[in-house]
Amino acid sequence: MNDLLTTLNYNAWILPVLLLLPMAGAAAVWLHGRLSPSATPEQAAGTTRQLRRIVFAIFVVEAVLSLGLWWSVDTTSTAWQAYYSRPWIPMWGMHVTLGIDGISLMLILLTTLIMPLAVLGGWTSVREKLHAYFALLMVLTTGMLGVFMSLDLMLFFVMWELMLVPMYLIIGIWGGQRRLYASLKFFIYTMLGSMPMLVAILYIGVRTGDPFGRPSFSYDWILAHATFNGPTTLWLFAAFFVAFAVKVPIWPFHTWLPDAHVEAPTAGSVVLASIMLKVGTFGFLRFAVPLFPGVASYPPVRFAILTLAVIGIVYGALVAMVQPDFKKLVAYSSVSHLGFVMLGIFAMTVQSVQGALFVNLAHGVSTGALFLLVGMMYERRHSRLLDDYGGIAKVMPVFATILTIVSFSSIGVPGTNGFVGEFLVLVGSFRTQPIFALIASTAVIFAAAYLLWALQRIIYNPLTKPENKILPDLNWREIGLLLPLLFAIVWLGVYPAPVLDRTREAAARFVHRVEASSLNLGLGPNVEIR
Repeated sequence: MNDLLTTLNYNAWILPVLLLLPMAGAAAVWLHGRLSPSATPEQAAGTTRQLRRIVFAIFVVEAVLSLGLWWSVDTTSTAWQAYYSRPWIPMWGMHVTLGIDGISLMLILLTTLIMPLAVLGGWTSVREKLHAYFALLMVLTTGMLGVFMSLDLMLFFVMWELMLVPMYLIIGIWGGQRRLYASLKFFIYTMLGSMPMLVAILYIGVRTGDPFGRPSFSYDWILAHATFNGPTTLWLFAAFFVAFAVKVPIWPFHTWLPDAHVEAPTAGSVVLASIMLKVGTFGFLRFAVPLFPGVASYPPVRFAILTLAVIGIVYGALVAMVQPDFKKLVAYSSVSHLGFVMLGIFAMTVQSVQGALFVNLAHGVSTGALFLLVGMMYERRHSRLLDDYGGIAKVMPVFATILTIVSFSSIGVPGTNGFVGEFLVLVGSFRTQPIFALIASTAVIFAAAYLLWALQRIIYNPLTKPENKILPDLNWREIGLLLPLLFAIVWLGVYPAPVLDRTREAAARFVHRVEASSLNLGLGPNVEIR
């Protein structure tokens, strides 16, 4: 496999292709799917079938192309892999510079796995303006992949903002009854959080210009040459922190998330939980901490972020426990799980950072599967309220089995993907932050409480409601789209070594950069942070 990829010079073109393919697909779908006013119902139905097949095929091609990165990327190398750089606006110091390492590799593969499954999951739930819906999903895919690949700060910001409009429209047009409120709240939170980061990026680019006096937004150049005094660095870090904290989301920046999840269509909820929340944690791993390691390791700053992370872990779990709506329960569980990622990042041990990366991946798989299952429930019963169900294991045994397995993975039962990441985070964090690790460990108990109680009410209580006695079990399309996620749950839980091997060096370099800074730098008035 490695020889074949080398022969084809795979790494020279793969990242631009992964970015451009969804954009080209979006244009094709938009043009192909527009119906004339005189179209008959039969013509409209035929176009709808074609659109779904075309979009699914494009996302499958994207997934297959990206899979080669698993073998072609050398995650032990200190150099960026699949590196690509071309001038964009040279006079302003902007370039299209792409590259990946062990951190971004896993998130790219997660993205390309989830997108075709999200399309299948919403196969019948969205019926109007399909050409616009699918075009927006593809533009959103380019934005998410671009965030994980960008090595130019302005390109990163463009991709960051590119994600905003498609998701805003997906929620606002195809969402639930309160979709306008949820989409506007999502837009305002994300936009306001991003504005300080843009100012910080412009400031950094101008201050760290190239030898010819032009601004430079090159990530590598800034890492090597950026020099700011203590107070300035605090403000710059704060600007990045706000943008990423909203996206994670860290408590108390999380209030947009439950509304967005509940009102979004099934595919929107899956993409939001599985991928878009990860761009926030990725921002800390790639930009906020490496660019400002002295601030990130400064004890008061670190203590404050760890406190917010642990509050989010416990708060998210407790609030999830009292939710009557299954979709909102899963949304609040995301606040808790992403708190584990933040704890792992700012505990700053190789073990905890690897655990954070693994939780990112495991949460994307498990929570994506949960939202797909919630969508399947809603299509049959048109209700997400837990009390409207009960005893459906008797009429939907396949659904009940899969929901149980996925719930166990979200709880973190040993042998599933959820256990490995949280275990590494807690063990790694205990070395440097034992109190925070102990408090966070209580959320494992709360997670078992809210999910097992939900399972009891949905599938194990007496089957008393007449509507539930005629619910059809999962069809072959639904089983087929869940099988890859079930495979990932078991594989990552039983044999996580391949993923851990590919993230170890990136995690070690991340921790080393912070340790080198914290050993030599403080935040005094004459201190420089490089």
